[in-house]
Amino acid sequence: MQFSLSSLAVLALAASTASAQSKVKMMLLGDSITQITCWRPKVWTQLASAGLSNSVDFVGSTRGLESKCGSPPAGFDPDHEGHSGWQAYDIARNNIAGWVQSTKPDVLQFMLGTNDVNIGKRNVQAILDAYTTILTTTRGANPNVKVIIDKLIPTSWSDATIESVNSAIPAWASQHSTSASPITVADCSRAAGFTNAMLQQDGVHPNDLGDQFIAQQVGPKLIAAIKAAQGGSAPNVSEVDISSCFS
Repeated sequence: MQFSLSSLAVLALAASTASAQSKVKMMLLGDSITQITCWRPKVWTQLASAGLSNSVDFVGSTRGLESKCGSPPAGFDPDHEGHSGWQAYDIARNNIAGWVQSTKPDVLQFMLGTNDVNIGKRNVQAILDAYTTILTTTRGANPNVKVIIDKLIPTSWSDATIESVNSAIPAWASQHSTSASPITVADCSRAAGFTNAMLQQDGVHPNDLGDQFIAQQVGPKLIAAIKAAQGGSAPNVSEVDISSCFS
């Protein structure tokens, strides 16, 4: 069968578009524990080991990696949605809609609430309500989004509200999980083994040991979510209508 040059150009464009679309868009959402710490490149290394780093596109309005994290792994995608000092309450009301409408993530991973407790002095229900708004808004942009919610890492003083939020997360996840948009819990809490020795001197942010712990808890959940997203609706070249390209 013969192809014209114009047909070949359209075929190439279709293949390129399908390849770009087939990447799983992943939003890593959080506060400074996402933005200025070093677990993101450690997770990337896990994705590379699983053969998935070329299949994922980290998305977000922010990009970068702290110099303290050293040289990033090959191909590391620095895009994220971590914002130091921000609260889940404010993100839910003011920011999440714009972020997810512009990116339409296939996978949403988030750890939020520490600043709601320490700065906003919010109670457990207010934080859970913010989670629900974030979830509902993200599903409005992509009804099939796969969600990983992290239990919060502890503070060195074992804040009771943080511990209560962590206790409430599994029931919240179970209540809101659906077959199209499942919610998985990554347990980064003290109960799962996060210790004060994994915190920086400020008693809030993870040190290298803490980054390793978060990556160990979050990475496998992200890998499973990527594979689920790929199995659901990832397009390929065969799905692109190229019948009009033949001559």
